[in-house]
Amino acid sequence: MAINFNSAIIGTFLFICSLCFDGFAQSEAETITAKNTLSVELGGNAGRYALSYGRLFHQNGSFKLSGSVGFSMWHENVSSSTYWNPALPLEINALYGRSKHHLEFGLGLTPYLENSYEFDPSGEDMVKTSNHLNTILPFRLGYRYQKPEGGIFFRAGYTPLIFLPIGARDTLHFFPIFGGLSFGKSF
Repeated sequence: MAINFNSAIIGTFLFICSLCFDGFAQSEAETITAKNTLSVELGGNAGRYALSYGRLFHQNGSFKLSGSVGFSMWHENVSSSTYWNPALPLEINALYGRSKHHLEFGLGLTPYLENSYEFDPSGEDMVKTSNHLNTILPFRLGYRYQKPEGGIFFRAGYTPLIFLPIGARDTLHFFPIFGGLSFGKSF
């Protein structure tokens, strides 16, 4: 089973890379004039989902740099209470591509609130005792589709996550098999 799963991951990665190299046949890289993006990401650097704004801030031929900031609210039900915990995914990415197809790799930082719980004195329900600011360190390797003149924006990536030992966490947690899909618009 592990061999089939690893083969599927490698096959998906090679497919994504083959899409990136399709646009490299041109002699000159096109300058992206639609530098802003608005998107919804499922999975990825927020861990669950995020609404994000991104901007290309550097272009030099085929090489580009972008930054993004997002917002997410994580829903949590404990006993008879509902809690909403905010997350703020931040990311810096390097892009390589001459037209609308790009290889994308980057690093992020996602601070988020996490709750701590204890049983109430009666021992029947869990009650929230405090909030802790925690942090995820996501990495990205993937494919990005963004037309130079704007329009549909799409990306798919492998995004392993490291949960840092900050706040209530006392150990580092690594999730090596994680990914994200983003859909949106560039303008």
